[in-house]
Amino acid sequence: MLRGFYSAASGMLAQQRRTEMLTNNISNANTPGFKADQSSIRAFPDMLLKRMDQTSIPTEKKLNLPFQPTVGSLSTGVYMQEAIPAFKQGDITASDNKTDIALVDLFLPLNEENGKRGTVMFSVLNGNGEPRYTRNGNFTLDQQGYLTNPSGHFVLDDQGNRIQLKSDNFVVQENGVILENDQVIGRLGVAFAENPYVLIKEGDGLYRTNDGTPLENAFGNANVQFKLQQGFIEQSNVDTARTMTDMMTAYRAFEANQKVLQAYDRSLEKAVNEVGRLS
Repeated sequence: MLRGFYSAASGMLAQQRRTEMLTNNISNANTPGFKADQSSIRAFPDMLLKRMDQTSIPTEKKLNLPFQPTVGSLSTGVYMQEAIPAFKQGDITASDNKTDIALVDLFLPLNEENGKRGTVMFSVLNGNGEPRYTRNGNFTLDQQGYLTNPSGHFVLDDQGNRIQLKSDNFVVQENGVILENDQVIGRLGVAFAENPYVLIKEGDGLYRTNDGTPLENAFGNANVQFKLQQGFIEQSNVDTARTMTDMMTAYRAFEANQKVLQAYDRSLEKAVNEVGRLS
């Protein structure tokens, strides 16, 4: 009976974590460039039960068996294995802000291992001077004229240098080249992740590689096709209607496991207080 406790409790924990993930998706539905997480729920290995030290079936004639009879399989619960971001491009909307820049995917090659397409990202520099990557193009200029993301991290060019401008009167071409007063200032740094699902997700919409190795320059890959649009922003790819439905499903599953747990609790209470009681 205690195994039923463990199975029901593991189901409650899995649905609780899934609800927390979906809540985070909903809270970032209006965050530019945010990629919604998707859960992966798996079951623990099942156990095959057999009768031990018993080779007969308790029938009227006591049927003998030449083997140990099989009782059946027993599930040992479930768990939420991981949360995987969905790198599908969000809607591109106009913002009329010159410091807003959107990455528009045109053609991204498929990864041979998982059969999914890669993605392109802006290159930024975090507070520790380490490279990070983001799809959030809601940029701004700081007091010294450096192009930064909403968290204050420096946006990098294709050479890994910070981008400094004199004013917001600049032009970003579709190929990433930055012009100010008809002079080339540099080129926005855009990285290509062949398999973005191995990237580690950090806060503020940032991603990093597992070993700290920088991603390859997207402009140097002839198979990667994309463009940049100034004055536009990529919205979150969260489907709010679907997410709310998934939250209700997770809540109902949590509630069902809770009912099972309460039923086991009542059975144990009756076994302890009533079974074997002398009248």
